[in-house]
Amino acid sequence: MTDSGTPAPSAPPEFPFARLRRFPDLESPELVAVDAADRLLLDELSAALKHDPSLAASPLVVIGDTHGALTLGALSFGELDLEGPAARFSQVNVHQDARSGELALDANAASLATFLPAEATFTHHALNVDLVAGARVVILRLPRALEQLDQWASLIAAHAAPDVLVLAGGRIKHMTLGMNEVMGRYFDMVEASLAQQKSRVLRVRGPRVKEAMAASALWPKRHVHADVDLTVCAEGGVFAGASVDIGTLSLLAVLDRVSGKQGQRIIDFGCGTGILATQLARLRPTALVIATDQSAAAVASARATAEANGVGDRVEVVLDDGLSLQPDESADLIVFNPPFHSGAAVHAGTSMRLFAEAGRVLKPGGELWVVANRHLSYKPALRTLVGSTREIRRNAKFTVTASIKDGGADAAQRAERRAERRPDGLKRSHRPY
Repeated sequence: MTDSGTPAPSAPPEFPFARLRRFPDLESPELVAVDAADRLLLDELSAALKHDPSLAASPLVVIGDTHGALTLGALSFGELDLEGPAARFSQVNVHQDARSGELALDANAASLATFLPAEATFTHHALNVDLVAGARVVILRLPRALEQLDQWASLIAAHAAPDVLVLAGGRIKHMTLGMNEVMGRYFDMVEASLAQQKSRVLRVRGPRVKEAMAASALWPKRHVHADVDLTVCAEGGVFAGASVDIGTLSLLAVLDRVSGKQGQRIIDFGCGTGILATQLARLRPTALVIATDQSAAAVASARATAEANGVGDRVEVVLDDGLSLQPDESADLIVFNPPFHSGAAVHAGTSMRLFAEAGRVLKPGGELWVVANRHLSYKPALRTLVGSTREIRRNAKFTVTASIKDGGADAAQRAERRAERRPDGLKRSHRPY
């Protein structure tokens, strides 16, 4: 009871981390929405807040939260056992590179709202100064790409408070000494915690503002590729950076063979730095080219690449989970260099879901061109999920296929049987000559 005799407000019950979901990200028993590294980061944050309750006076910054465990876990902190006033974060500024992560956080917050204080709020931010300006505490999941960590670290050191505490955690199997070195470029103190449940946290303090400001101004990085006549721009963490990966090169080599009808609607699905979208806009001046990716870093990179090559007005760049923003049967052509990872985990279901999305968005008779590692047997899935599939190009590492939306597996089998017949109607002989 309070002094006035009214019941004291009760603290929310303990946050049920086990009920967090990954959806709309891929869900399966071996893929989790929260892990030991998330829990260790929250423990470190709690310890820091107990030591200095004033940290809660400014918004907490969270970077790299995969599905909401860090954001919602921090907001669910109850009244801590302190001699002074209770300390609790009521506002979180969060940046998640993956659009699926943003959607998962929103969905988890809605479904588990009763476990959060009524005043608890979070705000999605782009990776920019507004995210970290004046921040006294930043917690982040260590990314696998050192370039991405470099961009994050330099931004924080350049614009957070002089006494900022950065807690950067991850699974030990994904951590390297290179991460300590990156943080050490922009901060005076980098200290590693003891390992717990195969996880560890780097405690970082003392921003070097001058060095960080200079490094932060270099993003996105640019590289001119004379061999393909393209300038590629890349934010940290984008696959292959400002280079042209060999899979994309395989697809670039055959782009002039795709259908050239006027006024096509073309999608570069999983656009990365926007190389394919930019080249398609050059090859098809009357086409509407859409570059879409679930990565905010990729979207920013693709937009910069299109601008750097003079086609920024003809390439529409979209942040999307899959092709959720694209209407059914709306695209004439989709080009795709598919991922087969879900975060750090290799999972075949990732590509299958995206092939099905492409099949939904293609117009009847539209084509999906895919480049993939030769060892990945995608043809049966493409025949089922899209339609007749033929091989366009093959080298030692990659295969380029084209699938026509024509009814799926049955139509593909009929096409294969037709291909096995000579023009005179007789079956091909398979006798050696």
